[in-house]
Amino acid sequence: MNTTADFIVPGEFLRSVKMTPQELAIEIAVYLYEKERLTLGQAKRLADLDQISFQKELAARNVYIHIKEADVLQDVENLGIKS
Repeated sequence: MNTTADFIVPGEFLRSVKMTPQELAIEIAVYLYEKERLTLGQAKRLADLDQISFQKELAARNVYIHIKEADVLQDVENLGIKS
């Protein structure tokens, strides 16, 4: 199911918090990523940033990239690293 929704933020709100629409989108994306509600790919798309730029936004807020143990083990196996 592919659904979209437009989220309208009144200009007066953006002015009162002194944020641009892009800045608000980044804040929401970072928050939802940190709470593990979005994947890294989903969050960077919501923020309308490339991978590196979004990772820099995470780092600036001391938010760490979520890495699952199974993914690391698969990477190790794929690289042929023996423990």
